[in-house]
Amino acid sequence: MQFRVLVLAVLLVLAAVGPASGVAAGATPTAVGDASHTGPSVTCSFPYTATDATGTEVTLDADPERIVTLNPSAAQTMWEIGARDEVVGFSQYATYLEGAGSGDRVNVSGAGGPSVEKVLAADPDLVLVPNSTYGFAADRVEQIRAQGVPVFVFGQPTSLAAVANKTERIGRLTGNCEGGVERADEMRQSIALMEQALEDEDEDRPLALNVFHGYTSGANTFIGDVMESAGVRNGAAEAGITGFQMINDETVVELDPQWIVAPEDSPIPENEAYNSTRAIQEGNVVRVNTNYLQQPAPRSVRAAETILEAVHPDAYEEYQTLQSQAETSTTEAATTEAATTTTTAETDAPATTSTDSPGFGLSVSVVALAAAALLALRR
Repeated sequence: MQFRVLVLAVLLVLAAVGPASGVAAGATPTAVGDASHTGPSVTCSFPYTATDATGTEVTLDADPERIVTLNPSAAQTMWEIGARDEVVGFSQYATYLEGAGSGDRVNVSGAGGPSVEKVLAADPDLVLVPNSTYGFAADRVEQIRAQGVPVFVFGQPTSLAAVANKTERIGRLTGNCEGGVERADEMRQSIALMEQALEDEDEDRPLALNVFHGYTSGANTFIGDVMESAGVRNGAAEAGITGFQMINDETVVELDPQWIVAPEDSPIPENEAYNSTRAIQEGNVVRVNTNYLQQPAPRSVRAAETILEAVHPDAYEEYQTLQSQAETSTTEAATTEAATTTTTAETDAPATTSTDSPGFGLSVSVVALAAAALLALRR
């Protein structure tokens, strides 16, 4: 039973997200996935072809309307970009998502991984696959692909930036470009504002250690980047650990972390090694929502916020202020743009008579801009 829990913990952490290569198609000059894009509108056009982490060219002939996600990180992303209604299949670890079990959605997990039969029965237009699932169930994934179902496998995530890029990629693949870009930009803004709020803490970033079921997150992991974005040093990385590996008691004693970061469902070992650390002796243990810390998806920013609040309360207050100011600026900018558009339309519009058909251009523009403002405020 302990082995099973350990395996499940590792699978949750190794959820794949990194963006694969491929050029976004669309009428706008900026491709989805390019952080330098400008403007609120992004066009999704189909057919669309992109290369996934396995080197396979995946072509979508039309906007997919039935999506199966084989990992909770992909499912969470679909929820966050406003596309939950397109998800018809999800894994057993995504049941925490609001309304996951409602409607026609089905749990496609089987014994030891995804059930090929359940996935195919969901009649998907697209299957989103993390690299962890592909790593231990490649034969099942290829069986699904062999039936002519488009399957996109993501690469291994190494940072919050990769999570943001993957969010855009899922938006593009599923025909939800605007939602993907919007949510990704919200993540990038939050990361930048945390960094700004921590500017005065550069000389006071304590050593922290992430532990879960005997494992830790070293260099080149998105969890390590979550910690560093929150203003702590990643002890496992400084100890020379790369990726997700088991950590022994000797390393824990040698590191003597000032803080321990752990998901809510993972107990902290009660032994001499851990009890000797400053973190345990001073009660510096940060418990983070498992579904936010362990899944490389948009809500991982909330995990960083939890750590920031616990370790740097003053910086967290500054971060909240900066967030509020950014949201106010976004609202004011949208309002100004809407007013400018309205004035221009009233000045330049040709005169009409009672026999003219009613014009909808002005109303649609104003509504669209108002909608853009509301979208920009969604957290």
